Amino acid sequence: MDTKESKTPEEELEHLKEVSQPEDFDQPEPDAEQPEAKRSPGGLQRVLPIVIVVIGLIVAAMLIYSGSAQ
Repeated sequence: MDTKESKTPEEELEHLKEVSQPEDFDQPEPDAEQPEAKRSPGGLQRVLPIVIVVIGLIVAAMLIYSGSAQ
């Protein structure tokens, strides 16, 4: 069963006109006014590299010690 809606040529032309119009920046999107969207996520950007380095050191230590245990 085809669920796609068929449009008349007039409806298709109207849709193309709506899509081709530039956005209205006088009325911003609702999420542009959220203060948490303006703050930078500084905490995660500092912690993530440290976590990656620590995990890498743990994996390297496991590989070194597992090879020398034999």
